[in-house]
Amino acid sequence: MRLAATNLSSIFSLSSTRSALARSLAAARAPRSSPLSRVRESALENRARNVAHASSPIMTSAAASASLLGLARFPAPRPSARSGVAVPAVHRRRFTAAVVPPRAVAADADVETANLLPDALQWPARDQTCGTLREQDEGRTVTLCGWVDKQRDMGGIVFADVRDHTGFVQVFSDADTPKEATDALAAMRAEWVVCVTGRVKKRTAPNDKVPTGMVEVAADKVTVLNTVAKSLPFSISGAPEGDDDELREEVRLKNRVLDLRRPQMVRNLRLRAKTIRALRKVLEDTHDFLEVETPILTRSTPEGARDYLVPSRLQPGACFALPQSPQLFKQMLMVAGADRYYQVARCFRDEDLRADRQPEFTQLDIEMSFTDMDGILNLGEDLMCAAFKEGADVDLPRPFRRMTHAEATSKYGSDKPDVRYGLEMAELADVVAGTEFKLFAGAVEAGGVVKAIAVPQGSRISNSRLKPKGDVFNEAIAGGAGGLAFARVGEDGVTLEGGKALCESLQPAAEKLIARCGAGAGDLLLFGAGDEGTVNKAMDRVRQFVAKTLDMVPEGQHAVLWITDFPMFEWNEDENRLEALHHPFTAPNQEDVAEGGDIKQARAIAYDLVYNGVEVGGGSLRIYRRDVQEKVFDAIGLGKEEAEEKFGYLMEAFQFGAPPHGGMAFGLDRLVMMLAGAKSIRDVIAFPKTATAQCLLTAAPGDVSDSQMAELHVAKAKRESEQQ
Repeated sequence: MRLAATNLSSIFSLSSTRSALARSLAAARAPRSSPLSRVRESALENRARNVAHASSPIMTSAAASASLLGLARFPAPRPSARSGVAVPAVHRRRFTAAVVPPRAVAADADVETANLLPDALQWPARDQTCGTLREQDEGRTVTLCGWVDKQRDMGGIVFADVRDHTGFVQVFSDADTPKEATDALAAMRAEWVVCVTGRVKKRTAPNDKVPTGMVEVAADKVTVLNTVAKSLPFSISGAPEGDDDELREEVRLKNRVLDLRRPQMVRNLRLRAKTIRALRKVLEDTHDFLEVETPILTRSTPEGARDYLVPSRLQPGACFALPQSPQLFKQMLMVAGADRYYQVARCFRDEDLRADRQPEFTQLDIEMSFTDMDGILNLGEDLMCAAFKEGADVDLPRPFRRMTHAEATSKYGSDKPDVRYGLEMAELADVVAGTEFKLFAGAVEAGGVVKAIAVPQGSRISNSRLKPKGDVFNEAIAGGAGGLAFARVGEDGVTLEGGKALCESLQPAAEKLIARCGAGAGDLLLFGAGDEGTVNKAMDRVRQFVAKTLDMVPEGQHAVLWITDFPMFEWNEDENRLEALHHPFTAPNQEDVAEGGDIKQARAIAYDLVYNGVEVGGGSLRIYRRDVQEKVFDAIGLGKEEAEEKFGYLMEAFQFGAPPHGGMAFGLDRLVMMLAGAKSIRDVIAFPKTATAQCLLTAAPGDVSDSQMAELHVAKAKRESEQQ
């Protein structure tokens, strides 16, 4: 009885549906000239036939429902033309909300609104991607799925470019194409979702600018899977290749779903995945590393950027912190005997952002036991070479150059120098110490430095650019300098020309000064004087700016180097104390602390990997003894009680036989940005934040209710607008 009642109910429901479809079909058959109307009429006829079949008395209610929802039995699988693997001829999709899907509104106001979704929500199975068709595929019958990139109606012949993640291919209809397929192609608009079955043919007019330009697909069947319900905020296919300047980033980020359809963004995301896959292969297959996930909810630690905090509901007043790195967990994994660990780790830092920083970022995190610095650097080179080979088809020369921190800052004013061009700084304190030029002599007497950069063919930079308000002068000011002194080498190669006071004062030492700078006739000398930190920062900015201005940076050159022997500590002027240059878990150089050496003056066994002036990775050997770790904490002003409170679990682990260990991390976002040639790190992250740490797509961070805040035992701060 229950089954009979169910069947009866289904028949009444089907009868009602059939009546509604009949009315829609009658309306669709009214005289119309639009191709869209003809497509809709065909779809309604097919749907009506399905409903008529479903209402047959011999069908069970289950069979009737299956027919309406497109859940009829799959046809026998057929082998793929290329792979020979059996695939279903038809995909079925289940929708539970309604039998008839909601109507989609076309973006073009001239196109009639219609329901073009496939009958019974089924369509042929895709057996070919759009961007992979080539000449050898001629004659094959293929089924493609994707988005309409462009459509062109040439009067009798309709062309459409159909695009997916692999690229696009041209689809066309002509006199031999079935009328329904021609009507559907003619009705298409940009970004409609379609399924096309047709035969691959050679193009009569090949286009060698695109990979699929030698072939096209003659459509036999076209199914519109979805339409566009509103106007597009920007053209997916119309943006200049490799240039996002015409699209405001705010518009792109707010409409990120559409932005990610653009071919350039598709390539970036696939490049990211391919690069990570190559790195995993090196670590697991070649070096037997173990991937281990470490906690995201952990505790806040000092000596870093600001933490993102997560209030605890179950522990009132306490907070978790999102990890800035898995540093302590990976060290404890070494104590636990994991030996070789890696992780593609998500990290979080609440800091001011710039082009190559995000509040949440991804790094390839690595740690290994029983190794020395050379072992880690060799592994780093393996990984870097694999990334560039896979991501850019570039063979980096090995071994990478090594440069000490002292040499890098002395010659280039930076611990991440771009060594693709010259413009090295010369130290002149001993040369100018006895001269009468007070600015230089005063800097030397105060314990500062005097440095100069020799610019070849300096006549290319006019004096106006070197004086106040000039662009080169402004770079020095932006770096913290009070000004920029300059002179030119005369034609005789031994005299200085320029400002009278400067040149007359330095002339007695001119020949030695010019030789120290490696300058020659016609070269420009740019000077910096003052405390070493300020001079280095200012002259580094000037050096980079001049190199770009004069096109001195060679294209296609790859300068990779390791910076080593960093100082353990640096002075924090704001807090009037020492702080760890890298982090307080870095091991000191044993030569510097042996026989009572002062750890505060020690070098660290630390290293950074620099590519073309950009830091892409870094690491160190770690402290693995409690007594050494306590000395480092003491040097940075971290008392025993505070150290025990913050890091007691690590100190405790050291007492159970910690092995010597070390590691490094690669900034994956930055690395992929360089491989892709992208202008911003946001172009290689699927859903990035803005410079103000906001997600324009989801409007995060967002408000939460007072009740949610109360559960977390946190009071909501009033905004300025609420306080007024």
